[in-house]
Amino acid sequence: MRILIVNVSEESLGAVNRALFGQGYEITAKSGLTVEEVLALYPDVLITEATPSDLSCCGLIAQLRSRTETESLLKILMIVRGGALERARALDLGVNDVISFPFDTTEFAARIRTQFREREPEEQLQTKLKYAVQKERYADIAVESLSKGIGARRAWLIPAIFVFGIVAVLATFLTLISFRRSSKETLQLRAEIARLNYGLGQQGDLLRRAEQARDSLSAQSPSATGARESLQAQSRTLRRRMASAEGTDLDSLQKQLKDTEHRLSLLEDQRKIAETIVRNYGPSVCLLHVVVEFLDKASGKPIRVVVNSLGKPEVDKNGMVQLDTAGTGPRLRVDIFGTGFLASRDGVLLTNHHVAEPWWKNDDMRQLIDHGAAAYVLSYQAYFPGRTQGIPAKLDRIATDADVATLKLESPPPDIAVLRLDPRSGASVTGDPVVLMGYPTGIEGILARAGSAVMEKIAGGSQDVDQIMAQLAEQKLIRPTTTQGHIGDVLNSEIVYDAATTSGGSGGPLFNRDGKVIGINFAILNGFGGSNLAVPARYAGSLLN
Repeated sequence: MRILIVNVSEESLGAVNRALFGQGYEITAKSGLTVEEVLALYPDVLITEATPSDLSCCGLIAQLRSRTETESLLKILMIVRGGALERARALDLGVNDVISFPFDTTEFAARIRTQFREREPEEQLQTKLKYAVQKERYADIAVESLSKGIGARRAWLIPAIFVFGIVAVLATFLTLISFRRSSKETLQLRAEIARLNYGLGQQGDLLRRAEQARDSLSAQSPSATGARESLQAQSRTLRRRMASAEGTDLDSLQKQLKDTEHRLSLLEDQRKIAETIVRNYGPSVCLLHVVVEFLDKASGKPIRVVVNSLGKPEVDKNGMVQLDTAGTGPRLRVDIFGTGFLASRDGVLLTNHHVAEPWWKNDDMRQLIDHGAAAYVLSYQAYFPGRTQGIPAKLDRIATDADVATLKLESPPPDIAVLRLDPRSGASVTGDPVVLMGYPTGIEGILARAGSAVMEKIAGGSQDVDQIMAQLAEQKLIRPTTTQGHIGDVLNSEIVYDAATTSGGSGGPLFNRDGKVIGINFAILNGFGGSNLAVPARYAGSLLN
């Protein structure tokens, strides 16, 4: 049972060693390790420490959590100097457990034992997953072999029966046949992909997801007001205790009060910075509605949803929407939402490559494309805050070295600010405050913020997505959300930061304290709410130039 202690002060290290002495752990203590050096030591539990003014741990944790080999099995316990606010922040960074220093050694040892207990079922699951992946690989080999011609299939079939079993061979053979029968049976897509369209539970499902978006935004967006109130309460408590303290206790309380007041001052400064950024640049951050349709590569015909006599989509027993190139059903359409922002006076918008071409690195759409479909964008619409209509746009450029793209507006709004980029390599500094704007959860997030009554009125009818968007714009309900955080790490091609966002926030601008864009948000570390990733602004600068 291996424990790795990284970047822990001497005082805390001594307490950890006392707590774990004689319990049979293999303990290694290091400092300044890279992610690769951490992984090379194969720890089961990682113990690290952070102070309110030190965010260097954030980058290490973010990178560890982004690695598939460590995201679930490696357990991380963080030691913090502070109270509930610091512990909450540590949990937001993605650690499994957190404890304040000084701590009780018995409690600390118990928390470590808990992390090892929680590893056991996950290790068992990983083992099962490993065997499942192997079986899937064998099935893929069977399909590939069966597709190499009649003679090759016959020669391969007899030994395959003994290797994979009769049932597996028959299953893969039937799968291969189903791939070759017709477009109707081969061109299938998960019902989730078309969930907003053509009556696939649109009304109730959209309202349900909007309610979930409300809960998600509330949970993910840390309250600056709550943090300020907590620090203010802590300040009052410290002042009361100082009134009756003396000697070394008084010195300690004075130090804690000074630290608390300093953090309050920082919060107030950051609040003012965020308010200025929102006021000046919020109107320049738009919601992008991207509509994707599909063609059959073989025939060049549009792929349509197969409908029954009542006009409802046909769905098989596995919940798959039936698709074909014939018939009179509606064309298969996927509605994608992302964020963009005005980057030049002539109407150039910056966003992500995966927003401009939503099938890029998209596993769900890849299933359809691999089965003979070609995706294309039917339309781009940019919805700016305060505007009663969307503005059509077209694809401009796509970066070859980063997840960045530009769109060109048909009619640029003349009265909103162009966001300024800071492409310098030193524009992003670990620990600096940042402000993120965007449209997390897309249309559902806008409906959630509009309130239940408006949500029911707009999305409770039989409107399609275009109609819903038109009503949201007409009522001027489209506006970006703003979250604040700090830079945890600056890598060569990524900025790691902890301002909350989620799906739909892709393409949002990441501002520094000077109101300049230092990055374009492009990724969320799944299962880890403490860090997101942005493409540095210098990658966007090459497109604009």
